[in-house]
Amino acid sequence: MSTESSSAILRNQVDLLDFIDWTGVECLNQNTSHPFTNAVKQGYREDEGLNLESDADEQLLIYIPFTQVIKLHSIVIKGPEEEGPQTVKLYTNKEHMGFSNVSDFPPSDTLVLSPENLKGKPIILKYVKFQNVRSLTIFIEDNQSGSDITKVQKMILQGTTVETTDMKGLKKIEDH
Repeated sequence: MSTESSSAILRNQVDLLDFIDWTGVECLNQNTSHPFTNAVKQGYREDEGLNLESDADEQLLIYIPFTQVIKLHSIVIKGPEEEGPQTVKLYTNKEHMGFSNVSDFPPSDTLVLSPENLKGKPIILKYVKFQNVRSLTIFIEDNQSGSDITKVQKMILQGTTVETTDMKGLKKIEDH
């Protein structure tokens, strides 16, 4: 894909940060000293010293609800060469997933991150599978080196909101 066509695709995409419902966000197995917000929130994610870090083992399970329906186009997951995520499974509109049942559901997409991805190269998703997304579950299954700690320095979700019609705002057309 040429850079010209890839930038044309990204032109209409926005950082979906403003559409995250922060009251419902969950991140299982995060180190409380290195929480999810370090990798996602504006300002935090630009700080090289801050990152999301796993706690008991290398796996992380992140649930992100949105304030409105979105179309997810691509994701950026930046991390260190050794402890950065390798296998990442994405699930749309699946609530109440845990480590015990995550393998019971087929993922909407499975990503295998390359060293280029970990440096911040966006991963274009299978767009047809991410059209009416109310929530996204991200399962980081393992990391590049197989170590016990996975680190995510930056995560950006890129896409668009789904335009919906406000039915209350419509006026009835009178018959003449």
